[in-house]
Amino acid sequence: MLKFITLTLKGLAMGAANVVPGVSGGTIALITNIYEEFINSLKSFNLESLCLLSRGKFRDLSIQLNLKFIVPILLGMVLSVLLLAQLFDYLLVEYPSQTWGYFFGLVLASIYPISKKIVKWKWTTIAMFVIGLGIASALSFLSPSPTENTSYLYIFICGLIGICGMILPGLSGSYILMLMGNYHLLMVKSINSLTEFVEALINGTTLSYIDSPQFEYLIYFILFLIGSLVGIVLFSNLISIIFKRFHDQTLSLLTGFVFGSLSIIWPWKKELINFEVLNRYDEPLLVGYERYIPTVWTKSEFVVLGIMILGVLTITVVELLAKKQS
Repeated sequence: MLKFITLTLKGLAMGAANVVPGVSGGTIALITNIYEEFINSLKSFNLESLCLLSRGKFRDLSIQLNLKFIVPILLGMVLSVLLLAQLFDYLLVEYPSQTWGYFFGLVLASIYPISKKIVKWKWTTIAMFVIGLGIASALSFLSPSPTENTSYLYIFICGLIGICGMILPGLSGSYILMLMGNYHLLMVKSINSLTEFVEALINGTTLSYIDSPQFEYLIYFILFLIGSLVGIVLFSNLISIIFKRFHDQTLSLLTGFVFGSLSIIWPWKKELINFEVLNRYDEPLLVGYERYIPTVWTKSEFVVLGIMILGVLTITVVELLAKKQS
């Protein structure tokens, strides 16, 4: 039971990270020492597991899928997404600098423990670190797409690509969805529509819900989920193979991703608005961010700095607990 609760909490943290643009659930998995087992468990969803299911060999299926590990992780992630989507939407609007500050501290403190897992630094591992750093840094300077795309095929592709970012440390799936223009549609509206659908089922108002505009968002959620599941199966197999053959190089690439992602979640930044172009909500278009270091330190800046340090301390405590458990 204690292990189940611990894994559920780790899944909860991964789900929370996936909701925030710029932070990756894969980073949390890597920090909490479950990344490789997580990837290997995901890749076990294959034809062999379907054969075991069809034959009714549930005990063998449980071992094949590593259900004792993956069920609490996925449970925590689902609960986190359902419960925290609206919370983080609120925090990023009302307290953006403080929210970014906390996650900046988390990611900054995670770089050292992740890099420690690399057995030997040589020219190939250094090269992969530079490549990872370059890719993540380049992503941070791309401008978000100005419009949502509600094409069913495009939403499926969002799931396929977005989930790759969510399971890769340092590459935020939510940020990728923001660049594709569908973050608010898929990570806020469609997730909230699922909650409303459950409420309609409980209240016996399913038919009226189906006739409402919210039902379309539920369809988007299902398509996004299908794309994500396909992406998980394909991408986890690829990552697992690469990890086995090139362990240090893969970890150095992921370390570069994590380090490069710091520019995405830098807490002090100004929105760059094009007032001559309107988005689909008839609001001035957000074209990017201007990052800066505060020159005048007021109470607000010190609060952000304190929250950043709290993020660093959070990872430090997690590392100490992990060592103690080991």
